[in-house]
Amino acid sequence: MDTKAGTPVLAITSDEELAAGTRRACAAADRDLHEHTPPVPRRVWVGAGHVVLDPDAARACVEADLPRRAGVHLVSSRAPGITEWQAAAAVGAESVLVLPGSEADLVVALARRVETAGGRGPVIAVVGGRGGAGASTLAAALALTCEKRFPGRRALLVDCDPAGGGLDLLLGIEHNPGMRWPSLIVEGGAVSAAALHAALPGVGGTVSVLSAGRGPGLLEPGDAALTAVVDAGRGAGDVVICDVPRQSRAVTDVALGLADVVVVVVRAQVRAVAAAGTLIAGLASANPNVVVVVRGPSPGGLRGGEVAELLGMPVLATMRPEPGLATALERGGLRLARRSPLRRAADAVLDVVAGDAV
Repeated sequence: MDTKAGTPVLAITSDEELAAGTRRACAAADRDLHEHTPPVPRRVWVGAGHVVLDPDAARACVEADLPRRAGVHLVSSRAPGITEWQAAAAVGAESVLVLPGSEADLVVALARRVETAGGRGPVIAVVGGRGGAGASTLAAALALTCEKRFPGRRALLVDCDPAGGGLDLLLGIEHNPGMRWPSLIVEGGAVSAAALHAALPGVGGTVSVLSAGRGPGLLEPGDAALTAVVDAGRGAGDVVICDVPRQSRAVTDVALGLADVVVVVVRAQVRAVAAAGTLIAGLASANPNVVVVVRGPSPGGLRGGEVAELLGMPVLATMRPEPGLATALERGGLRLARRSPLRRAADAVLDVVAGDAV
């Protein structure tokens, strides 16, 4: 069993008196508070220690198809009637409280730990700031590096780009038996993590790869199927890495909305940095948690600090050229040496998400 003790309380209410009562209760329970308005990103909903919401917010969360979870409390400014009880039942609230009269009960509820079955693995989306930036290669490197950073956890590498040629080719496992996106059928909006790992090809027993297929008539993953796969991995405590196309499309928006952190890979070239700046500006609405990794070489000598200044945000890691990388990708797939620049960049990204993994 995993516990969420220090994670903030998520409050979703349009009533200022209810909001004020929730703030007082959080302060008394010594809990941080994150106030949000609908729509609530799935990652925020799942990651909160507790959720406090009013009936309108409860209905909005149900309509958004957010998953059932523990630690949900519905608050009302009046004695609950049929409308409030229906909203509470729909969202799976474990308590219905009238504020300010029941603030003491809310304090007690927020002070306790919420226990959930299974784990909560981090979700990382990797996207290239421009074509050829190396996002797919970094995504694969993240998956291969997870075992050392998160002992005992599996990595689930999810290919979200049907036009990318397939991550199984990049890893040299294209001949390994197992399912690819075209043959994966998700029924009822849910999938078992254990069944998923058993059905997918992998690397070294710790990395499972859900790759795009190849050939004519390829379709991108459906929104519901991608959400179900990511939720399954997250719920099993896996480290989920999504290789995301930068073009604006439904699958990109879904993957970005599910991610705890978005890694933008930027080539150390002026035009590439300019393109990445435009991309990052557009990411804010889907996910504000963006970090930058710079990939060399730089023909003009552009340094990581200069890239950070041009983008107006810090650079997490700067990768020098990887000796023999192109040859390795053509002959057997990506493997990481101990001093690999890719490994070091992956370590830097995993260090960022390690604090959020439960």
